[in-house]
Amino acid sequence: MNPTALITGASRGIGRGIALELAGLGWDLVLAYARNEAAAAATAADCRAAARAGGREIRAVTVQADLARAEDRATLVTRARAEFPRLDLLVNNAGVAPAVRADLLEAGEESFDRVLAVNLKGPFFLTQQVARWMLETPAALPAAGGATGGAPPRAIVFVSSISAYTASVNRGDYCISKAGLAMVVKLFAARLAEAGIGVFEVRPGIIATDMTAPVRARYDRLIGEGLTPLRRWGTPADVGRAVAAIALGLLPFSTGEVINVDGGFHLHRL
Repeated sequence: MNPTALITGASRGIGRGIALELAGLGWDLVLAYARNEAAAAATAADCRAAARAGGREIRAVTVQADLARAEDRATLVTRARAEFPRLDLLVNNAGVAPAVRADLLEAGEESFDRVLAVNLKGPFFLTQQVARWMLETPAALPAAGGATGGAPPRAIVFVSSISAYTASVNRGDYCISKAGLAMVVKLFAARLAEAGIGVFEVRPGIIATDMTAPVRARYDRLIGEGLTPLRRWGTPADVGRAVAAIALGLLPFSTGEVINVDGGFHLHRL
């Protein structure tokens, strides 16, 4: 039996990068997406191909869900439970940017409510449901012959952002959502540690995705000027590899940890 992961926001960008890394490791996947069904289907097909390239066979199913809606979150978990007997990894990756970048003194409530609902409220309550499911199932993945043991430990990952601690006054709602997510990680890490479920925050920096495409020229300049010690854009695969390390159980004595995938942006330099 393959281990199973549920990834939100999996159709494109960072979510797709995470899915491809896990597929290459032989993980079955539940790929949640908000709107782009075609992109989600393409990601699922590419994940199956990546697994086959490594001599593995996996299942990859897609599920539409708007994480801001309680009924969609419930449907997502119900569908995942119908497809797979257990879940070993939840990756809370889905997120939205403000519809309009507005100065802090002009920002409106509609954008604030939408960003917080998708980026903070959705992951909080989805994790609540998934954690209950995890607690209902044995800690170790069943092996051939019905035995247990040897499988990576179960884990929950929240993909946040350097915006969790970096103030952008024209994206206040986004920054607040990511700062709140950092505390959600600590809360679930403390609550689930006794059950052996690790909870981690993967904190990307400037990653080349659809979300950052409109500001490409600006960040090309800033990176060239030394904004990050590693002078390049990050890629979805960079984030995927960090999640893969967690999935493989390579951090067995860590929980509530922040894993920076930011080219060194977080370093304070003189």
